[in-house]
Amino acid sequence: MKTVACLIYPDVMSLDVTGPLQVFASANVECQRQGRAPLYVLRLLAEQPGPVATSAGFQLVAEQAWRDVDPAQLDTLLIPGGLGETRQCSNPPLLDWLRAAEPQVRRLGSVCSGALILAASGLLDGRRATTHWADVAALRCHERIEVDGDRLHTYDPDGHDGDAHVFTSAGVTAGIDLALALVEADLGRPLALAVARRLVMFLRRPGGQAQFSALLTPDANRTPRLLGLLEWMAQNLASDLSLEALAERANLSSRSLSRLFVQELGMGPGRYVEQLRLESARLLLQSAGTSIGTVARLTGFRHPENLRRTFHKHLSVSPQDYAERFA
Repeated sequence: MKTVACLIYPDVMSLDVTGPLQVFASANVECQRQGRAPLYVLRLLAEQPGPVATSAGFQLVAEQAWRDVDPAQLDTLLIPGGLGETRQCSNPPLLDWLRAAEPQVRRLGSVCSGALILAASGLLDGRRATTHWADVAALRCHERIEVDGDRLHTYDPDGHDGDAHVFTSAGVTAGIDLALALVEADLGRPLALAVARRLVMFLRRPGGQAQFSALLTPDANRTPRLLGLLEWMAQNLASDLSLEALAERANLSSRSLSRLFVQELGMGPGRYVEQLRLESARLLLQSAGTSIGTVARLTGFRHPENLRRTFHKHLSVSPQDYAERFA
């Protein structure tokens, strides 16, 4: 049997803990339904055994103190996020224990802002990592980490598009996607699909899928000239959104507009247009009955093949597959 342990601490986000662990618990139930032995033993670890208050106000109960656990006995160790994450980033004994545990556990992962705890320990140095979109800037303060804030998780059992040993996931429910990916790696896709169905979930959002995007509702604090342009772009996706056309509309030179985009949005106009159209296409595909061709036309991709290439580039799925999963 494989022991899956999750760290808890004061003001931890409860769903970061219970969501992933429920996936493993449900996998045990599905194993038993299929006449197989359950695979996972679940443990909560804290500074000391006993109740720990979550940020939701209720308590979770840790069975063991993490310092008393032999990491070699753990298969998977998960580090959740929460309001109390900042204090744990400045907890030298915990960070030392994580560094000692890393080479001994098969898998070490984080959920949500738990990535900041792993970052503080140095275990994400030289690795690709993600976290909740609101904490991406804080994660980028760690210069040795390759931060990809536009994906759900960085776990890949084959090591092609992520890491099979140390990995991270985005906000809250992305931890459930991560847990499903771990179950699929352990027990196969059919059983992971059974777990997802039992939990009334889709199986499973790819790790490379983008997080929530606010592109369609631009931040009102932007420079007025840029805000007006962003609002117009979101309403005119099928129009000419080339750099030259946008610069003319904003009454700026192409170079000035590009500089303004990078300064305020962290990306150039071309990349912003691609992500804006992609986000709109995602929303349209989630509406049952919208054809791929219609989506491509309405969002400015013009041809379904252009839409397909962009979906594979950013979400690692085809538009048709995305529509079947989420419509």
